[in-house]
Amino acid sequence: MGFTMGLNLLLLLAMVATNILSLYHLSTTMISTKPPTTPTPPVPDHLLRQLQTIRATITHLTRHHSNPSIPTTPSTIPSELLLYTQLSPIASSCRHHPDLLHQYMNYTPFSPCPPPSSAAAEPLILRGCHPLPRRRCFSPTPNKQPTSLPTNPFSPVPEYSILWNNYKCKNFNCLNPDLGFDLKKEKSKLLTYKTDLDLPISQLTDIAKKSKIVVRLALDIGGGTGTFAAQMKEQNVTVITTTMSLGAPYNEVAALRGLVPLHVPLQQRLPVFDGVLDLVRCGHAVNRWIPVQAMEFLVYDVDRVLRGGGFFWVDRFFSKGVDLDKVYAPLIGKLGYKKVKWAVGKKTDSSGVKNDEVYLTALLQKPVSR
Repeated sequence: MGFTMGLNLLLLLAMVATNILSLYHLSTTMISTKPPTTPTPPVPDHLLRQLQTIRATITHLTRHHSNPSIPTTPSTIPSELLLYTQLSPIASSCRHHPDLLHQYMNYTPFSPCPPPSSAAAEPLILRGCHPLPRRRCFSPTPNKQPTSLPTNPFSPVPEYSILWNNYKCKNFNCLNPDLGFDLKKEKSKLLTYKTDLDLPISQLTDIAKKSKIVVRLALDIGGGTGTFAAQMKEQNVTVITTTMSLGAPYNEVAALRGLVPLHVPLQQRLPVFDGVLDLVRCGHAVNRWIPVQAMEFLVYDVDRVLRGGGFFWVDRFFSKGVDLDKVYAPLIGKLGYKKVKWAVGKKTDSSGVKNDEVYLTALLQKPVSR
């Protein structure tokens, strides 16, 4: 309803603007009562440009609002680019989810933003709708603020600093410790070598030194509560973690640990400039459940943000064994990176055995020059 009203209003304004331009042109030819002795002066270029812009806007909106059941000429746009328009953060995706958008934007001005609308933000983001920030309502914060926060990223974080109203669980004991909320357990991760699928941080550091690459800035994609960033902090490496808070306070816990969480989904363009990172890691959240087109977008965006000589770490990516050979390995191979490590192992849990899934751990190095 809101989208239709907005479209009708825009079309009305465009028609009014077109009529004004027409009257302006007509009036310039009727000022003189005598027959013109010279050719009629041409319409000024800036008016022509405005008229063309208005017509193009009307055409674009009409096509956007057309009935999909009416046959149209086949598009020449590649199908993968059409998919990106759904996955990328563009506002046109919001119109497909009016109920969630209404829930998100339904609030009383100049009052606290209601918790239900806050919970609607992530479902919208995951559907490619990144609405503008809500205005004139105030984001809620915990009633009790900590007087001091731990400097050690593996120290327990205060539970009262979490807005538990957004989640089913109301304390850390309710959460699965394997999800990254047991910080004592997290302290030992990424440090030991048990199988070929492991890449301890000490080994990563040695590889970087031998390659004469200084690792200072890194990005952890889908990094949960930020354990990789916490371990690298001990190595004086700054790591930014992209994470969502689907059902659990991943962003809040990462921030309380003194780390930097970015609230962005896997399909969003990485909010980093070109060629500025030394290392990008894709953790367990990056797996075969991601559409192949979106996976390709992610891989090439990683290439965009890595500097020459930088490392791309694929940590325990899982897929069906046949798909790894036919789809994902060729996709990664298109980058032309040096294979520093490439290890494949069976995924031995019930789901892995049932679906014949495997893990891939790979450390790839971007060429210094193409």
